Amino acid sequence: MKILAVDTSTTSCSVAVVDKDLLLAEMTIDREQTHSKHLMDMIHTVMGFSGLAVSALDGFAVTRGPGTFTGLRIGISTIKGLAVASGKPLVGISSLDALAEQCACSAYLICVLLDARKGEVYFAGYRFQNGVLKKEIDERVLPPRQAVRDINEPSLLVGNGARLYQDTLAETMGGMAFFAWPCQNTIRASTVAWLSMSRFEKTETDDVATFVPQYIRKPAAELNYKKSESVRVDFDVSLKGCGYH
Repeated sequence: MKILAVDTSTTSCSVAVVDKDLLLAEMTIDREQTHSKHLMDMIHTVMGFSGLAVSALDGFAVTRGPGTFTGLRIGISTIKGLAVASGKPLVGISSLDALAEQCACSAYLICVLLDARKGEVYFAGYRFQNGVLKKEIDERVLPPRQAVRDINEPSLLVGNGARLYQDTLAETMGGMAFFAWPCQNTIRASTVAWLSMSRFEKTETDDVATFVPQYIRKPAAELNYKKSESVRVDFDVSLKGCGYH
């Protein structure tokens, strides 16, 4: 099964083509630029190195979130466009699941932390048992200290949130905090592709028409709109109380 996979959920951008358990080509960059500037060029480059045409692919995989709102929209809209144009299926993968998978053989509890900005992280906990990675703590967004304060066992911390808040996490967890290798903190598109395989095989694909990012936290624009609406309602009520309505 030949899959083109993309990750744009963080500042890094990764594109890969895999054929079953074989990695044909992969490219990952981390630059302070919007992913729209280079994603399509990366896809063309990786497809060229793989020696495949889009028509030869069996499907597409993409991280669905959580992550940066703009990055997710760019990656998902690009892959949806390719899926619609080619008539091939699409599978969305959790960005937290992908990072956990890159540490899957750890004997410790795997704590994935992605920077959510505003002093918070996207967080989930996993455990690798009997060759299977299981999610033990559901995805959530909260301050880093709060994310790990109830964990009382040795844990492997991975993700750009773990790197950003390393001192805070180490202070909170004491000697139970162990940090992943730097290379494990970046999501690889090949990991996204391999995680999607079982769903493609079971035909548990996503509906391309309705597939959207899963943010966990609502975008700032939506929150600001609701806040302004609340202020407007309160203002209208106050005017009525003064006899102006």
